[in-house]
Amino acid sequence: MGYTALYRTFRPKTFSEMVGQEHITKTLKNQILANRVGHAYLLNGSRGTGKTSTAKILARAINCLNPKDGEPCNECEICKGAINGSLTDIVEMDAASNNSVEDIRAIREEVNFLPTKAKYRVYIIDEVHMLSTGAFNALLKTLEEPPEHVKFILATTEPQKLPATILSRCQRFDFKKIPNKDIIKRLKIVCNESNIEYSEDALNIIAVLSEGAMRDALSILERCVQDGENKIDSDKIKELVGIPKTTHIHAITKAILEYNVEQALETTNQVLEEGKDLNNFIWEIIKYNKDVLVYKTSDKLEIYNEEEKKEIKEIASNISKEKLVNVIYQLSELERDLKNSTQKIIMFQAGMIRLCNENEAKTKSLEERVENIERYLKRGKNITQNNIVTRESKQSVTVKTSSIDNENQNKEIKRKQTTRKIPNATAEDFWPKVINELRESGKMVLSSNLEGTKAKEINDMTVGVYFSKPINPFVKDIIEKQENKKAISDLVSISLGKTMNIKYITNESAQNTTKDLDIQQIAEGNDIPFNIIN
Repeated sequence: MGYTALYRTFRPKTFSEMVGQEHITKTLKNQILANRVGHAYLLNGSRGTGKTSTAKILARAINCLNPKDGEPCNECEICKGAINGSLTDIVEMDAASNNSVEDIRAIREEVNFLPTKAKYRVYIIDEVHMLSTGAFNALLKTLEEPPEHVKFILATTEPQKLPATILSRCQRFDFKKIPNKDIIKRLKIVCNESNIEYSEDALNIIAVLSEGAMRDALSILERCVQDGENKIDSDKIKELVGIPKTTHIHAITKAILEYNVEQALETTNQVLEEGKDLNNFIWEIIKYNKDVLVYKTSDKLEIYNEEEKKEIKEIASNISKEKLVNVIYQLSELERDLKNSTQKIIMFQAGMIRLCNENEAKTKSLEERVENIERYLKRGKNITQNNIVTRESKQSVTVKTSSIDNENQNKEIKRKQTTRKIPNATAEDFWPKVINELRESGKMVLSSNLEGTKAKEINDMTVGVYFSKPINPFVKDIIEKQENKKAISDLVSISLGKTMNIKYITNESAQNTTKDLDIQQIAEGNDIPFNIIN
């Protein structure tokens, strides 16, 4: 006799052996006991949750010669024939490969014949959502009013693809994902009967990896014992399914939280040398950070051993919840980028460098706070200036809170140019007033970063803003923002009475600017049309 896979060897043979679907098995047993079995059932649920097993048990139970409390005896001629596949009255059909109109027409012709041995002829149609439109139409009438000796059991993972006319003709049962504790309990039974040595950690990992599917759990277990050693532990499982060791995941998480670029890249190289998949790796990092966050919030950890729990507690004690949430979001973005990239290694390494960049993290956080403050100040100023109450008529008073339209804005700028222009003013004269007006308009951070600077006309079109010290990245981000640069340019243009651009100059760039001015002076001295465009 050939080898049989574990999930087939240990397929449940009675409703009581079904795991995690008691809400369904109880109802079916009650229907069988009350002799109120429906003519059509739809079993819906994700993979490996017991749909096909339930269909097989139900088909045997309603035909069993010696049923016990709604369960098949699995000993009578009918049950044994159904189990070994020799009973022709129970027909199993895979709609993924038999989805044509002809296949359903063959069923329509067969249903008119009485069963050969059993009480009912039962049709189990798996993956029923794969039937073609014509096949569904051919099935409709038979499914609605089948002969008394015919029962239909349909199974699917995607009920939304079934026509409403099919759904309305079936009793629907929705299968849940199986809880980890139930999967572990069943795995223990399988291991004991198969003489497999196991650790609790190993079964926990298998349960988590199976994602609620018992068939997947048994497949993972089977894969782990095919090396000839009937023994499994957590390291063996991780090695076989391609999950990086927890030591690597812990090391790279710690490197990210401590902004240690060298450690992050070194750990990445070790994982790549071991042949691990980067998609699995980043999924594990995200999950690990999630577990740290859960522990920090609720003091709960599920699948880790004592040493790993100790490491997680250490990380959790040195990091804030906000930082962990931010890291999880950034890692999720990196995971999405990896899926769409053909250069996964480069993308991953670049993502690690970005995550470990302390200056960028601080700058981003500070920028967000600054923007919130500026928005608040602007809102307060707008409420004061724009909530103008005017009497439009004798009967009503309206509050004008809308923004000035483009035409009115242009008129306002012209008015300011006329009233505020300083005669024969130079950039040095009005620059302190520009900084002060920025402060009064709510741009306090921008104005504070311009303190100590000087302004000078470089040419007819440009005013240079001179910084005595090098500009750090944070200050550069603020002053280079389009809205900030425009605000400065507008105020300068109003004061000079003409449109001017702004150029930021430090000691390093001043030499180049001086050379430009010298060239311009030579050109003007020789009556050569010349101007510098920035």
